[in-house]
Amino acid sequence: MQMEELLQINEKTRKSYNLACEKYYKLFKDEMKQKEYDRRLLDKFASNFDSKSIICDAGCGPGHITKYLFDKGLDVFGIDISEECIEIARRENPKMRFQIMDMARLDIADESIDGIISFYSIIHTPKRFVHVLFCEFNRILKKNGKLLVVVKKGETEGYKDELEGFKTDLYFTNFTEEEIKSFLEANGFAVIFLETRQPYDFEIPVERVYAIGRKIS
Repeated sequence: MQMEELLQINEKTRKSYNLACEKYYKLFKDEMKQKEYDRRLLDKFASNFDSKSIICDAGCGPGHITKYLFDKGLDVFGIDISEECIEIARRENPKMRFQIMDMARLDIADESIDGIISFYSIIHTPKRFVHVLFCEFNRILKKNGKLLVVVKKGETEGYKDELEGFKTDLYFTNFTEEEIKSFLEANGFAVIFLETRQPYDFEIPVERVYAIGRKIS
């Protein structure tokens, strides 16, 4: 019953991003050029891997962060629940791999992935279900695999009826550092990095939490 409710919420996420994906892509496609902190952290994360490593961008949207890692020479592919986002990602990055997939039930083999990045992709999942996502991340990662999670900081969660000017029914969740640490540790990860940054002037004025976990069990 719990999984059924989560999948219903994810279906609303899919429909919302299908509506807003083109505008979302145009707004964020060049954001990494403006975000020095994010670039430095992604570079640090990328240094854990080599050309033989396989990286999954979970909830990749139109693929701009996936491309950032791809341009570093990594074997990275993106997954997203929105088929429209995946279509844009494939259109803009024809040499890269993107798949339609729900993070709550990943069609990826056990212990087959070296690293996962999750940039603002768990923020549409209610806190009572987030453990499902971390459990799936753990399942597909190899032992000592790394997971990078980025979220907006806060304690609120609930539905919002707008995304980039489109009428939607989309769930948003904010997290504290302690909550992210707890989700990681409860699902077999050792926390090796945890930090909050202030928003840039051009961003929504909310702090961001960055965490890296290493799979230990």
